[in-house]
Amino acid sequence: MNFIKTALFVALFASAGTSWAQVNIKTEYFSKSHYRYSDDDDGHRVGDSEGSAMVYQLAAKIPLSIKVEEDKKNIWGLTFNTAYAALNNHHFNQPLVIDEITNMGVGVFNLRDLNDKWTLISMLGVGVYATSPNLDDLRGNQILLNTAALFIRHINPNLDLGVGAAINNSFGYPMLFPALYLKWTKEGKYTIDVSMLEGVDISVAYEASPKLKLSYVVAVDGQLAMVNEFDDEQMFTHQYIVTGFKPELKLGNHLSMPLVLGISAMRTAQLNERKLKSLWVDATYYFGLSAYGSLGLTYNFE
Repeated sequence: MNFIKTALFVALFASAGTSWAQVNIKTEYFSKSHYRYSDDDDGHRVGDSEGSAMVYQLAAKIPLSIKVEEDKKNIWGLTFNTAYAALNNHHFNQPLVIDEITNMGVGVFNLRDLNDKWTLISMLGVGVYATSPNLDDLRGNQILLNTAALFIRHINPNLDLGVGAAINNSFGYPMLFPALYLKWTKEGKYTIDVSMLEGVDISVAYEASPKLKLSYVVAVDGQLAMVNEFDDEQMFTHQYIVTGFKPELKLGNHLSMPLVLGISAMRTAQLNERKLKSLWVDATYYFGLSAYGSLGLTYNFE
């Protein structure tokens, strides 16, 4: 999956989710693996190049106003998210991979129930997609503006489908993109959850006790940086597909600690021209299979 095709909407809809008042921090570790090049589904190692990575993330959703009239919600709020990725690269003979990525975004969101079957989610945000956490190195072309709207149909208590539009200047000028939403949950002794909003998240969970939930998860996430290389504007995408077992310990009524132990099936890391044609680039540079682990803390105010 090309990160460029999905990253635009990960930033746009970070305001939405199952909880509207939440703070989440997470640290992710990717063990060392070989750097590869794939074209026409045929993968090859790029010399002796290899690398590992650490990713640190913080996300918060803060409602400013919640009104409920005749079972219809109208929620206004703020969303904030930041990520820092440190890529530990070794034996690279060409400048194919950068060493740092810093993402930071803030937005205003509104969720409004139109009736018992339809909900409108809209948001306006701004984000920084840089190669360094040093603000002195920040360039104007590393600041992206986002706005979007989604109409969500509540098909049944388990399934929500949505469609809408998003405007983003990732390619240097405002462009209109389609936006899709999927949320499917099946609850019972075992809980199955499929979400396509903040990346892709699939989980099968078992409530072992009131204090412990056991899950198997598959997730897609990543970061994006705008790079100035030899006066040529480029985009560096860092996207990963991870899967593993996720025990989540409840530390109180509001606080929980999720731990994931598994593998990173693929960790895409490559430069592309900051042009629309990059959406259809077939060749992929990526780090191969590696061990993966993450540890987080989630605080729900609700």
